[in-house]
Amino acid sequence: MNLTQPEADIVERLEATSAKMARVRDAASSVIFGQEHVIDLTLVTLLSGGHALLIGVPGLAKTSLVDTLGRVLGLDNKRIQFTPDLMPSDIVGSEVLEETGNGSRSFRFIKGPVFTQLLMADEINRASPKTQSALLQAMQEHHVTVAGHRYDVPTPFHVLATQNPLEQEGTYPLPEAQLDRFLVQIDVTYPDMVAERRMLFATTGTEDRRPQPILSAQELLAAQRLVRQIPVGEQVVEAILKLVRSARPGTPDASDRVNNYVAWGPGPRASQALMLAVRARALIDGRLAPSIDDVVALAEPILKHRMALSFAARADDVAITDVVASLTKPLG
Repeated sequence: MNLTQPEADIVERLEATSAKMARVRDAASSVIFGQEHVIDLTLVTLLSGGHALLIGVPGLAKTSLVDTLGRVLGLDNKRIQFTPDLMPSDIVGSEVLEETGNGSRSFRFIKGPVFTQLLMADEINRASPKTQSALLQAMQEHHVTVAGHRYDVPTPFHVLATQNPLEQEGTYPLPEAQLDRFLVQIDVTYPDMVAERRMLFATTGTEDRRPQPILSAQELLAAQRLVRQIPVGEQVVEAILKLVRSARPGTPDASDRVNNYVAWGPGPRASQALMLAVRARALIDGRLAPSIDDVVALAEPILKHRMALSFAARADDVAITDVVASLTKPLG
């Protein structure tokens, strides 16, 4: 098949970017053991230009993941430990009154930790809803407003937030509007025995395990633009639409199972997330176009935090993963 020059240029850029992303995966895996699936989903999120919610118990290297990816991707990264007494100004910053030498006074804005390229919001559900919502504008609009003035966050800008699934007392569940801002929800599980054995020796020795930068922030932005140029076949588009629309109860596309077990389903933002994520997954795997297998693989992390189970589902001990699995089964 003969390609036109623009098509050949895109193929060449895809292959070069895919090779670099393979090096990023290897570098991250050399520090974060037994979490290849988590690393891949996080890279899909970053290439899609989105944010991720990581669910897992403490000690599974979620903080190390953010620090490692910040280093290998050439991004400035910061961490916020969310606590019940955290205030919105602790995140976005605040204005302080300053007096100059001639006696005049003026306000100066001191930027908060949200002004970074890769932000880790640790245990985000421990802060009050008012503080949680301080991230909402930055995540969606990439700027914050303080005292009527707009301040743009750096580009690229990504939030990787964590939640502990065990300790729920004294926490504030994220509202649906904020959950929808996260491109994916990533479940971080325990590593297997082989990976944990490697971890024991690697983390308790004297070897310097800090990886070297592989990409720059500008190269990541170029990769994000390239992802949006990857063609998506009509069959994949139809699979995305069929999947998302069938997850909405009370609609013509919904099955009896969805109507019985789902209280509310995903909105159009889920379809947009899938369109970007399948392209990013194809790029990471070194493919020139996404497939229906990508839709099936990404359905659970993209849909499950955008859906809520009904009382009947909880009574019948039906999990959200069961519902999503039933939705992807017709796709093959």
